[in-house]
Amino acid sequence: MTDLSSIRLKDRPLVVCDIDEVVLEFISPFQTYLESRDHELRPASFRLTGNVFSRIDGTETAQEAVEAFVQDFFVVQHDWQTPVADAADALERLAREADVVFLTAMPPRHHGIRRALLDVLGMQHPMIASEQSKGPLVRAIHGDRPLPLAFVDDIFTNLHSVKKHAPQALLINLMANQTFRALAPDPGEGIAITDSWPEAERLIRAHFAADARS
Repeated sequence: MTDLSSIRLKDRPLVVCDIDEVVLEFISPFQTYLESRDHELRPASFRLTGNVFSRIDGTETAQEAVEAFVQDFFVVQHDWQTPVADAADALERLAREADVVFLTAMPPRHHGIRRALLDVLGMQHPMIASEQSKGPLVRAIHGDRPLPLAFVDDIFTNLHSVKKHAPQALLINLMANQTFRALAPDPGEGIAITDSWPEAERLIRAHFAADARS
């Protein structure tokens, strides 16, 4: 679902948050899922294509097949994905003083499955599923409101997109999987890097407090 009209913001700060590798584990359960399909992930670079191999004959899996595995995984994500440590509690605390909106990069047809999984895990904040660039979407959600904005994502291109379209936002690069974290490119200046939700929550609260003092 990419209908932004479903988002109703209050007169308070906004936290826009990615899902995979930010509030739901993705890499680790996807590795296990691949093994159930006679394939394996051998992380050598910060991407999936080129790192997936057949366990039967050892051949590298083509991009089209890797993408098909990802889409199949999203259909059964409720059987595999688990919450990132401390994510639900941190977002619940932040939601007492800010709006929280999930913005996940996936085909909208998977919205219902992901929505149900988040609800079961106690993360019932509004969610948008879209394959569009995140910067314009964050800009459209927040609008021209003179209120603090924070954006949390694991992919540097998404962070750069938001930096371009909503330059006032606090940008946080958070990724749960430490193997892929070590392979990730530096997101660049103006982007805070963390691997935990307690630290992300501290950064967001400091951003809110700084705005209140200005």
